[in-house]
Amino acid sequence: MNRQAKCKTPRRPPPKKPSNSQKDPVGVYLRVRPLAAEDEECCIEVISGTTAQLHAPEGFKVNRNGEYKETQYSFKKVFGVSVDQMELFEHVAKPLIIDLIHGKNGLLFTYGVTGSGKTFTMTGSPGQGGLLPRSLDMLFNSIDPYQAKRYVFKTDDKNGVDLQCEVDALLERQRRDNALNISKTPSSRQRVDPEIGDMLKPEEACKADGVDEDSSYSVFVSYIEIYNNYIYDLLEETQEDAIKPKWNGGGTPLRQNTEFTPPQSKTLREDQNHNMYVAGCMEVEVKSAEEAFQVFWRGQKRRKVANTRLNRESSRSHSVFIIKLAQAPLDADGDNILQDKNQVSVSQLCLVDLAGSERTGRTGAEGTRIREAGNINQSLLNLRTCIEILRENQMCGTNKMVPYRDSKVTHLFKNYFDGEGKVRMVVCVNPNAGDYEETLLVMRFAEMTQEVEVARPVDRPICAFTPGRRHRNQTLKEELSHRLEERSGPIDNDGISVLNGMALSLPPLPSSELTDPNDEITLPRLIEALQNRQRIRQMMVEECSRAANMLKSMLQELDSNLISKENLIHEQNGRLAEKDRAIQSNKTEIERLEKKAKMQENKIIILQKTTKIYEDDKRSLQQELETRGHRLQRELSDKRRMEQRMQGMVSDTQHKWEKECERRVNAMQLEMQNKLWVKDEKLKQLKAIVTESKTPGRSDAPPRQTQPQTQPQRPSREERPSREERPSREERPSREERPPAKRSASPSPLPTTTPVRPLHRRSRSAGGEKWVDHKPTSSLDLGTVLQPVIPNAIQVSAPNEKALSKCDRYVLTHQEVASDGEIRTKLIKGDVIKTRGGGQAVQFTDIETLKQELATVQSRKRKSSEGTLPSGDQTDGAWTDVETRCSVALEMKAGSSMGPGFEHHGITK
Repeated sequence: MNRQAKCKTPRRPPPKKPSNSQKDPVGVYLRVRPLAAEDEECCIEVISGTTAQLHAPEGFKVNRNGEYKETQYSFKKVFGVSVDQMELFEHVAKPLIIDLIHGKNGLLFTYGVTGSGKTFTMTGSPGQGGLLPRSLDMLFNSIDPYQAKRYVFKTDDKNGVDLQCEVDALLERQRRDNALNISKTPSSRQRVDPEIGDMLKPEEACKADGVDEDSSYSVFVSYIEIYNNYIYDLLEETQEDAIKPKWNGGGTPLRQNTEFTPPQSKTLREDQNHNMYVAGCMEVEVKSAEEAFQVFWRGQKRRKVANTRLNRESSRSHSVFIIKLAQAPLDADGDNILQDKNQVSVSQLCLVDLAGSERTGRTGAEGTRIREAGNINQSLLNLRTCIEILRENQMCGTNKMVPYRDSKVTHLFKNYFDGEGKVRMVVCVNPNAGDYEETLLVMRFAEMTQEVEVARPVDRPICAFTPGRRHRNQTLKEELSHRLEERSGPIDNDGISVLNGMALSLPPLPSSELTDPNDEITLPRLIEALQNRQRIRQMMVEECSRAANMLKSMLQELDSNLISKENLIHEQNGRLAEKDRAIQSNKTEIERLEKKAKMQENKIIILQKTTKIYEDDKRSLQQELETRGHRLQRELSDKRRMEQRMQGMVSDTQHKWEKECERRVNAMQLEMQNKLWVKDEKLKQLKAIVTESKTPGRSDAPPRQTQPQTQPQRPSREERPSREERPSREERPSREERPPAKRSASPSPLPTTTPVRPLHRRSRSAGGEKWVDHKPTSSLDLGTVLQPVIPNAIQVSAPNEKALSKCDRYVLTHQEVASDGEIRTKLIKGDVIKTRGGGQAVQFTDIETLKQELATVQSRKRKSSEGTLPSGDQTDGAWTDVETRCSVALEMKAGSSMGPGFEHHGITK
């Protein structure tokens, strides 16, 4: 079992339309208006009754080779400048009126550029009525004998028509007549606008054939305009007060005297038959062509028109005049309307006067006119788009969605293009050569519209009652009135109507079938029955006359009572007027007080907002003050902690330097002792030589030795005292306690051995390249001996493109706290690389680490060459002797100067 998906609205089924495979193309007619002046150049030529030729004017080249282009367009009918309004109506609108009477819908609209005669074709002028007045005249000429009384048909708010009985219709007529009598005088109601008085000539009246005599008809008209893609009701009464506004004490006009309610735009809705209609549109029931045209002219005066360069009265909106015809069959007796809403048939004809497409450059439109022209052109473009898609779907078999909803014009008439009635278009063109380009586009669109086919509307079902009911009922009434006049004198029409209403209570007639020519029983019996019925009818007429007299007396009493009541009402109205004036003054005072109270409330609100702003500022300042206090406390604590740390570092550094100075003093003392020992040895040798030269027994000086005298040799390593035999640092006297060394009178000989120069390895950062030395401003000066000094470097606190473009290498000095709490300095090096976009990038290649730590106190005793520590336990003292130092190379960090407290790595040669 398939279950419907939850939370999903079921799709509404499409409207069930009668299947009809017959289609008719859209009827397109061309009408050419006369030129405004005889000397103007013409660009349109009527070749035949169905063909027109369009040729380019002088100086306008169409083809690339410079030749003139002439194009022929075919239409259903072409009307030249000599065709009058009557001939146009016979071919275009008359078939639509016939279909309207037979229950079929129709759409007729005029299309063309501005100033091409569309409004004249639709409305006409005095003596030359257009399609609209002629359609109304033909409609009422055809259905006038069969019209129902006013308000028997009543429109609802859902595009339908309801039926009322004769009594309800009579009451509503009386109520409306009383309202009209109060609001208007009889002379004003019968006055006809002189502009529309002579629209049609009597000899031009026409009538449709084949009107159903057994039905009652009623006509409703409505008039709307589509302005800037909004729908407005032109028959809606606006609340406009023309009285001069009154002024109160405060110098401002009263609201009720100056308030003007602008017309509200209407919305489109869909009825139960899926037909589009304008919701809330006023529909007026009319009973004659003059009354209908009077309603039309009342709305025409409210239509948006403006003066442009091309047209003195240019329509700025699309107008739609809707004629709705409601018809219902009569009952079996042919006297009253059948009270069945399902039997009511409603058909309508829409007469549309489309606003003309225009170019703002030619019309000289400005401001509001430009906006109106843009909306007009956009709506016409949407109409053209819908026609093109309909044509493509029908010719190519596609199923593209037609964008009816893009414009109110196409959305309102989408049912007609879907097969709800006939569609006919009158294309109006101006043969003036100045409108050639616009006319060319209009002709192309009109020729394309002919290719769209619309489904032919089906005929409405025929009522099951016997035709000819109305004629038989009228014949029976006429015969009955004739017989009664012969027997009892003339009877007025009111009495006949009363008798007809009471005829149902008379005794039935006997059987009057004659089977024998000599039958003398049937006719006397029928005559006796008729006489009996006549006697009863006479009694009923007398009873009715008595009742009528009584009713007259009652009506007279009611009239007198009504007059007294009217006088009383007049007095009460005077009192109410005084009360209204008092209420009006009170309202004025109340409005003044309300304005004053509103002003005070606004001031209070402003003060509250100001107070809130000040409180927020105060709160934010307090929070900022607290934040700064906390920050100051943290900075003070950090400062104290840093002072303590720096004091510890100073004490540690002082202790290290003291140890280092002591070591250097001891080394210097040892070196001086060695030098003194060498000098002593030399002195001893010199003393021995001098002693040998002064030996007795030799008077002559000693012979000169040929061989060079050997220099005194230092004792060998075995002859030197070992480290164990040397006095320890504690046993050695200090510099203060040590006696000053005695200097020899003779100059000490220079050492013959070549001094050993310590091996120095060049730092990697001291090459020929140019460096960017990036030292952030947050770096601390540790005061160490070893400092990274990079020659030929640009020192920056933040890297920039200018510095990077001048250098090849980059080094970043980064400080961080190690795990033991000491500060570790890292030198992050990299190469500066040119990027493809013309900038610079840094590729890091190496990191050097400078770590400062507290050295442990170790023994400074020299270690003999024989004694060695076990592997893995060597300390700094393992390579402090001369022999080890000479055989070990030191790899130092960039910029280091062998200061104490830095970590060095020894590499054996």
